Amino acid sequence: MQAAVFSFSVRGAELSKKIGKYLESIGYAVRLQTVSKYAAAVGLEEMLPNHNEACKAAFKDCQTIVFVGATGIAVRTIAPYLISKVADPAVVSVDERGNFVIPLVSGHIGGANELSRCLAAYIGGVACVTTATDVNGLFAVDEWAARSHMSICSMKAAKDFAAALVDKQKVGLYLDDAFTVEGALPVNVERNLSMPIGMAITLDSELNPFPSTVRLLPRIVHLGIGCRRNTPLESIEALVLPALNKLRLDLRSIAGIASVDLKKDEQGLLAFAAKYKLPANFYTAEELNEVEGDFTPSAFVQSVVGVSNVCERSAVKDSNGGRLLLQKNSLNGVTLAIAAEALVLDFSKTGLKRN
Repeated sequence: MQAAVFSFSVRGAELSKKIGKYLESIGYAVRLQTVSKYAAAVGLEEMLPNHNEACKAAFKDCQTIVFVGATGIAVRTIAPYLISKVADPAVVSVDERGNFVIPLVSGHIGGANELSRCLAAYIGGVACVTTATDVNGLFAVDEWAARSHMSICSMKAAKDFAAALVDKQKVGLYLDDAFTVEGALPVNVERNLSMPIGMAITLDSELNPFPSTVRLLPRIVHLGIGCRRNTPLESIEALVLPALNKLRLDLRSIAGIASVDLKKDEQGLLAFAAKYKLPANFYTAEELNEVEGDFTPSAFVQSVVGVSNVCERSAVKDSNGGRLLLQKNSLNGVTLAIAAEALVLDFSKTGLKRN
């Protein structure tokens, strides 16, 4: 993860160093930049050619941006680069004395609200969070989905869902049968399909159990893929994409692809992973042989790679022992199996009150 911290005064630059240390402690690669007139004196990079262009660059490659200075500077600087709440980085404004930490955009999905709370505690300031669900101590579906590695299919439905909770209405909850819940449900959320508004946590990309449904797609699906040497990307797509469509699985639910380590330099596999922005994991034959389960054997595959099945074992291994959604399928020298991780839902991840 990338973060940029901008400051506009000597005092602000010194505070930015402390903020940078905190961001690094939670996993960010941080660049600290200040205006040219103070850069040499405080030992920070310059915002070149100016703070507007530095911000433009940060919007392209950073997940978090912190402005140390007046909120007005931050607002005017980011205004030309804002796209949407699902695309913008988290932007936080901190006054140069560290009294107030204010999430400006992407409070829920980008995590600016939670970052503001944690950062305020670290520097001894006050987090000024203004989103309606937060100030009322209610469940924020977009924030929870982002923290839980889920994609929201309709931001309008998510807005309607939040508005209903703010209005003290009850909303429904649907879960796929394979999913379980740990702990209590959020206030006014019930597993009741008769509600006009509700959220569905599902792998079914077409499911709409409520008149207004916030469909959340958990990123827990793993593709196990085997292939002949020099199999092109197009041959892999020809098997994988129709299979996903048949199972009504969205690409946003895919957590990664996996295969045997003999395929780690297979260009078609690597190209598929790169095209769909998926991590690719490769396991030794020994690791795959240790995977427990009933898999489709192949004597030929055993003789070549040392394991009787690549795709099914890879999918289950990559999903931490998950269940197979699709057993071995093959086409034009490519084999595919699909597995899903076990999913236990914890609604306390928002840190807000529950029933």
